[in-house]
Amino acid sequence: MMHLTPADRSHARRNLFLCSGLVLGLFLLEIAVGPKAFAADAPKGPQISRSITKDIIAAQKAIQANQFSDALKSLDSAQATGGLTPFDLKTIAEEKAYVYGKLNNSKGVEESVEAILASGAASPEEVKKYTRALFGASANAQQYAKAIEYGKKLVDSDAADSDTYTIITQSYYLQKDCKNTVIWADKTVAFERKNGEVPKENVYVFKLHCAFDSGDTPGTVAALEDLVRLTGKTEYWNQLLRFDLQDEKDDRNSLMIYRVMYNTNSMSSGGYYVDMAQLLADAPALPGEASAVLDKGVSSGSIGADQKERVGRLQAAFKTRADADRKGLSEFAAEAAKSPSGDLSVKLGEVYYGFGEYQNAVTAINAGLQKGGVKHPEDAYVYLGLSQAALKNNAEAKKAFAQLKTVPGLSPKILRLWQLYADRLGA
Repeated sequence: MMHLTPADRSHARRNLFLCSGLVLGLFLLEIAVGPKAFAADAPKGPQISRSITKDIIAAQKAIQANQFSDALKSLDSAQATGGLTPFDLKTIAEEKAYVYGKLNNSKGVEESVEAILASGAASPEEVKKYTRALFGASANAQQYAKAIEYGKKLVDSDAADSDTYTIITQSYYLQKDCKNTVIWADKTVAFERKNGEVPKENVYVFKLHCAFDSGDTPGTVAALEDLVRLTGKTEYWNQLLRFDLQDEKDDRNSLMIYRVMYNTNSMSSGGYYVDMAQLLADAPALPGEASAVLDKGVSSGSIGADQKERVGRLQAAFKTRADADRKGLSEFAAEAAKSPSGDLSVKLGEVYYGFGEYQNAVTAINAGLQKGGVKHPEDAYVYLGLSQAALKNNAEAKKAFAQLKTVPGLSPKILRLWQLYADRLGA
């Protein structure tokens, strides 16, 4: 089983965040709506009981004078009065929430807002507003069970946004509840797509870690594919392709995987360049491409000093063979043109591709496919697609890769990878 490197994990951990729109400061700002007015000309509506009017007025005068301790004393006195109505309880709690907000006492604000909801006097819109505030405060305070509870209430009342779904997912993840993490990650993505939003990267990262930590290889691969499809980041390509390479026994399939890795710039070590070059050199008539792969490995700095002597010998051997192929291109092209089978034309196109002559590669491969009789049509479609992509003809490249579905016996893994590569073209 392949392991994610510390760098892989540290990147994923950096994606674990609480949405900035729900930090404590904005939570307090939402609650701190100011003390209620009780002037004689105030709009008519529910009225506080006469028994607490004196204490409420005293509290408001203390607030206006920034004497918050005195305000709390008056509010506590009002709360101790018997026979209070739901509106009385709501009013006292709102005043306390405001005072605690001024004192930057998040716990006091939270308890006061809970009291507002418990009073039963809040309007439906107020219930949504206060529930959203409690949800944000709970998440900010890392009270994940509470955040989940309030978040679900927002979902049930159709008051949730994509951040709400994301934080519920994250809260389950941070509680190490992977079953519900995956459930809510899928709900989050479905909600975002329904509302025309781009899914968030970190939601898939939660799924990735849950699958990987539980040894679920298919789930890990699926999450990496989602991350590649969403972001196209080389680190996700690299992790995905490393999974696909493990236990692969077929050299042709391994070379296909290396081709994807090479063309997504996701080769993370010199060993990958060397392995790919050797597989190419072992294939008929591909030393030019093998030489180009090693050149890139050296120029990128991926091939270390400990490998340079060996790589130098390989480069010299490949270049000698590649030079011979280049000198014989005209003769090869004439032979391919005369052949009733298209196989030679496809091979010619592969040689052109290795030398970076992409338009010639397209012409030769199309000619071969038109003739028919191609032994490995999967190679033809891949080289045709890569050549068109190199020419920035992404629509034609996608058509070529789409033809891989028609190849009998092609590995589903290889088909899946090239489809994923084609999906990212032009993104």
